[in-house]
Amino acid sequence: MFRELRRKKQELSLEESLDILKEGTSGVLALCGDEDYPYAVPISYVYEDSKLYFHGAKSGHKIDAVRKWEKASFCVIARDEVVPEKYTTLFRSVIVFGRIRILEEETEIRNAAQALAVKYCPDDSEAGRRNEIDRYWETLCMMELSVEHITGKECIELVKARQ
Repeated sequence: MFRELRRKKQELSLEESLDILKEGTSGVLALCGDEDYPYAVPISYVYEDSKLYFHGAKSGHKIDAVRKWEKASFCVIARDEVVPEKYTTLFRSVIVFGRIRILEEETEIRNAAQALAVKYCPDDSEAGRRNEIDRYWETLCMMELSVEHITGKECIELVKARQ
């Protein structure tokens, strides 16, 4: 169903790919947008239990695209260092494929919002995070992408440096 990575030597292990997802702070969510044009949007996220969670407003292009088609992909770039003298970049990245949905149940919405809050505001108190979630509750939309496939890759120069 999903393509094999063409350059197998550059493939990251599942553990390395998951580390990138856990440590990353933003990525690009790709959806099927208006008139079937791809719609790719930079977004903050949190990864937990083979799922990615995103937040947004209850209306807009992103939400319309999620409602239209459940299949999505998400890309996180962990390293991107241009090396002009070698006409290359030193990169590490992960692409996730899965199915996305808008969370409907209050408990799952709060749990996902809490996970995001802990990731981005780890020093805040639980009460502080809860207050912030409550402050935006009326306009808050939480989405969940269930991961079906993960591919991680790095440039050949990093592969050789590790050997």
